[in-house]
Amino acid sequence: MTTLINRQYYLASRPDGKPDASHVPARDVPVPDPQAGEVVLRNLYISLDPAIRGWMGDDPNYIEPIALGDAVRSSVIGRVVHSDSPDFAPGDVAMTMGGWERYTTVQAAALNKLDESAGIPLSLFLGVLGPTGLTAYFGLLEVGRPKAGDTVLVSAAAGAVGSVVGQIAKMQGCRVVGMAGSDDKCRWLQQELGFDAVINYKTCGDYQGAIRGACPQGVDVYFDNVGGEILDATLLCLNKYARVAVCGWISTYNEPNAPGPTNLWQLVAESVTMQGFTVLDYLDRFAEGIGQLAQWVMAGDIKYREEIVDGLDTILPTFLKLFDGSNQGKLVIRLPEE
Repeated sequence: MTTLINRQYYLASRPDGKPDASHVPARDVPVPDPQAGEVVLRNLYISLDPAIRGWMGDDPNYIEPIALGDAVRSSVIGRVVHSDSPDFAPGDVAMTMGGWERYTTVQAAALNKLDESAGIPLSLFLGVLGPTGLTAYFGLLEVGRPKAGDTVLVSAAAGAVGSVVGQIAKMQGCRVVGMAGSDDKCRWLQQELGFDAVINYKTCGDYQGAIRGACPQGVDVYFDNVGGEILDATLLCLNKYARVAVCGWISTYNEPNAPGPTNLWQLVAESVTMQGFTVLDYLDRFAEGIGQLAQWVMAGDIKYREEIVDGLDTILPTFLKLFDGSNQGKLVIRLPEE
């Protein structure tokens, strides 16, 4: 095939704190010819998720850390440009785990073919109809186990996962309280998504007091995206037999010496169940989850925000928006078709 040049952003060193261009520089390398069973995608969309920061480190994780010298790992959607598989032809669109790069080469077995004719924006398969939506769906329903009348507290509630968690909880008959980092995000949660109460964690001051004020009957389910001081305060507001679904601790990802929670005794005092999970725990049920999420989205029962940023060379500064709270919903990089 004609030699293609692949612009990549790769992991040159492991960051101890917030990653910068010295940790994730760019390079241009030739795309190798596909080997037996391999497919080459020209990437159209690259997903940006907090978990990527964890993969940049070398601590034990639910999947292997990114190897030094490899492209930064990320979910991608791309169009097939070359194929050595009978299952994929040039022009097909597919999703896979790829990288921060223009072209991704993978085995055909690792691809999920997407149907453009359905009229669904492709980027949604990285968000509300993809890993983030599925994380919300299974994390809340299987780990949080909400019941009608429960109070559900969601941190990072305006994010891609948290916003879906809150809407699903409302459909279960729960009272839903969201924590977000700006007045605009709080208004969106309450006025557009139907959250019952909101807390601006950047201006509320006393976390425990704010949570008690917004949750006067206590918290039955806490969907934790942030960890840190907000988790510690929430532990003091949990009801008997509450459930804590631990999705992520984004407040600690760039803080190598972040203190752990100090109020874990409340798990004993209130007979609380605190469980971590990843979406991969429910891999065999993805079709179920996507089907239900698609039904809710098409019916208007789940609303979503996407922030789509153009250009591969914007990827690192765009990624860092996840950690200062300046993103609006699901964060995606879009690349030109060419």
